[in-house]
Amino acid sequence: MARIVIIGAGISGLAAAARLATLGHRVTVCEAGDTFGGMLGQLRRDGFAFDTGPTLLTLPAVYRDLALKTGREPLEQLVELTPVDPESRHLLPGGTVLTLPNASRGGVAQALDAALGAGAGERWGAVVNRGRAVWEATRRPLLEEPLPADPRALATDPYPAAPRRGLARLLGPGAPTLDQVAARELGGDPALTALLTEYALRFGFDPRTTPAGATVLPYMEQSFGVWSVGGGLRALAEAFYRRCEQRGVEFRFGTPAERAPRGEVLLAPGPGEPTAPGRFGVLLALRGARPADAVQRTVLHADDRTAELAALFDAVPRPYPRPTVQVLRPDDPSLRPDGQHEAVTLTVTVPSQARFDWTAPGVAEAYADQLLAWTDSAGLGLRERVLWRVVRTPADTERETRSPGGAVPRPALAGAGGTLLRPANATGTPGHYLLGGGAHPGGGLARAGMSACVVAGLVGPA
Repeated sequence: MARIVIIGAGISGLAAAARLATLGHRVTVCEAGDTFGGMLGQLRRDGFAFDTGPTLLTLPAVYRDLALKTGREPLEQLVELTPVDPESRHLLPGGTVLTLPNASRGGVAQALDAALGAGAGERWGAVVNRGRAVWEATRRPLLEEPLPADPRALATDPYPAAPRRGLARLLGPGAPTLDQVAARELGGDPALTALLTEYALRFGFDPRTTPAGATVLPYMEQSFGVWSVGGGLRALAEAFYRRCEQRGVEFRFGTPAERAPRGEVLLAPGPGEPTAPGRFGVLLALRGARPADAVQRTVLHADDRTAELAALFDAVPRPYPRPTVQVLRPDDPSLRPDGQHEAVTLTVTVPSQARFDWTAPGVAEAYADQLLAWTDSAGLGLRERVLWRVVRTPADTERETRSPGGAVPRPALAGAGGTLLRPANATGTPGHYLLGGGAHPGGGLARAGMSACVVAGLVGPA
């Protein structure tokens, strides 16, 4: 039996602790803050509750496996899981409204044809099929196994070449970026381009430079579905904290740690990316019942995609006033005081604290005002219903989770010469491993659970 010290009680730390304790190790988790969960925080006030980090779950199989491997109860007995349907509603430039079903690629094609015209679904489906080829090529080495000793194979984009016809033949050779996929294979259609590149933008990638293999992101979401957790995603952290306690894991809160004593195995967070984008959130406590036609996730796309990308990724970063906004409206009675109120969250990908000073006087509140004006212009009618609001910036994320710059950890992607891979879990120093969003296989709730699984496999049973 090894004595194992895990730095950080985020979801990856909880998952690793539960797995290693089940394997017979003596596990201590040191957390600098006063609670567990990391990014899976929650704000409660006046009967309202808001997740302050991720709000929806993809690839629930990761946490189903964690539940079964660390205890008798399946995940569905630990938390209430509900498929989100429809998966999302998109308010596109020009006034087009597109509603997509959950985990139904055929249904997505039909919705695209209905909203954008015959043939849109076929073009989209062809691109997502190539995303499936990326998934099949990278699932094991990029997600489920330790990073190979020679990762050069993952430095090459596995996106399969599409047929080149007509004007697409003039767009240049070589492995395409996500933007080039939109131009070559989606015909440059503004609505399909906005839909495709929103997946990259959500994870903090610039679609102008991100490899085409990022088409794996819409493939995964549209194939495996999106789920909500009753009580918010904080409930997932609470469930696995209880599982850790059942397995005898010791927690030490208010305990910063950098290294373990001699003879102990250390699991530490991977290095962050301070200049990667972060998230700006506005938590809205609203008077009035949730509208009957509301959906859980509405995506209001930017009025000018080119200007939005320039504001976010180019030399002088700034918050774009009419950006791509996710409007999250969970239909969960436990998150509101009663049926005559609604809890709504706006989230936007923005420059990190390392690239833009969100603490400057008035900046955050002024941007929240702009976002409410922008969503009202799309007919959502939120501003007039606001009882109170809480504004959250990358500076808050940095302070609460110690994520450098408040940047949200990004998933690893193949291609781009290996620059989008994350550091390996095994550091080369005996007894020292990296896990979490800053390490292989990268950020996002599902990948955090995968990182814990990989590290537990490297450590092995007691």
